[in-house]
Amino acid sequence: MASSSDTPPLLFDRTLLRQRRTRAARGYEEFAFLASRAADDLADRLMAVNRTFDRALVIGGAGAVGRAIAARPELASKIGTLIEADISHAMAAKAPGAALVMDEERLPIADEGVDLVISCLSLHWTNDLVGALIQINRALKPDGFFACAMLGGATLTELRQSLMAAEDEIYGQVSARVSPFADTVDLAGLLARAGFAMPVSDVDRLSVRYGNAFVLMRDLRRMGETSVLASRPRTPAHRQFFVKTAQVYSERFAEADGRIPAKFEILHAAGWAPHESQPKPLRPGSAKVRLADALGVKERGAGEKAG
Repeated sequence: MASSSDTPPLLFDRTLLRQRRTRAARGYEEFAFLASRAADDLADRLMAVNRTFDRALVIGGAGAVGRAIAARPELASKIGTLIEADISHAMAAKAPGAALVMDEERLPIADEGVDLVISCLSLHWTNDLVGALIQINRALKPDGFFACAMLGGATLTELRQSLMAAEDEIYGQVSARVSPFADTVDLAGLLARAGFAMPVSDVDRLSVRYGNAFVLMRDLRRMGETSVLASRPRTPAHRQFFVKTAQVYSERFAEADGRIPAKFEILHAAGWAPHESQPKPLRPGSAKVRLADALGVKERGAGEKAG
């Protein structure tokens, strides 16, 4: 029997995540600009995929993906049954069509049960990202398609630095108060580790300007995107701490007009469930044309100087 030490510590409190998403559901649409942007980008990318999908599952987005697809009749015509899911019942209920309450860490989908999986700003809260991707891969039929958008490494870097500086000055210590996020380079590699074929990834960067840090933190709370780190400080912070955070943020990052920027990175990635019809990489040494000939240059030995 495995001991408790064999189980890796949980990074995120998923119960708290559900509670905060449920709290954010009321009036969510007013603050859902990140989910809407990610959903529109996902829909545009799907438009370029020359395939029809009988069954599709959307994870996260609070109905944003379903609305983005419906706004593109050509794309909507390529998708049969579309089910949108969320860990929060209140968020799942915002889907314009069929909805499902589920936890993507324990995907309740039969192996090879769907043709398409889309994840919209959800996977950055998983404790085992590769494990979640493996489950998604198994849920896809062979040659099924997966596309996701999740928050990336540089997201809220200004807020992270301001919180750390304020905590160090007031309490003489530093705690993790902003979640760690994946890097763009890591994401395609993670898809490959999870068994996806032909994985690709890229990043959408945006900067949002706010009057002050209090408005930014309010928006994050209303989006359901505040920290749910399992190791978060349990003692409620005093107002002095947040005042100091806002002061540091303004001093370090305010622009000429006094407004502060908040950077967000939305990582996009896509891949295919393996199938024998997919192109395979060539075996090393099997090329029929020399690279120098293809580039139209003279081939040189390893020890030969150019020029």
